[in-house]
Amino acid sequence: MPGSGTKHFSIEPRGGSTANELPKAHRQSPRDVASGDSIQTVTSSTFRPLVLEGEGPIVVEFMSYGCAHCRVMEPVLQEVAQMVEPKEKIFRVNIALEQELADSYQIQGTPTFVMFLNGTEVGRVEGPPPEVSSIFAAVTAPFES
Repeated sequence: MPGSGTKHFSIEPRGGSTANELPKAHRQSPRDVASGDSIQTVTSSTFRPLVLEGEGPIVVEFMSYGCAHCRVMEPVLQEVAQMVEPKEKIFRVNIALEQELADSYQIQGTPTFVMFLNGTEVGRVEGPPPEVSSIFAAVTAPFES
């Protein structure tokens, strides 16, 4: 996002693919994605009741659809979300639409995962590798006792 001060962690898709060559679901907004999406998008109006007042472990991915790394990570995160259900909930915040919310959590780049336990931040990870084992470890480690 030019001028916003937010950096996007980036990786090149294998084979030099461009954003237009990615599957259509990775280029669409959350409202356009098929109902198979297991990650709910939260907004400034739903963040408090779903995340801060939510019970148990909750992971929030601060992301942007303009971020190539976020798009590459999306199918991996969907897989991890299915692995941790119903123990953990995973939500996403589109920082392009929710800049104030991103600013309030001092999000410096996308993707950033912020982990909450009963409404309190207990951990965060910026730009993890888009691998199931890396994402799974990142989103579960803060909740292990």
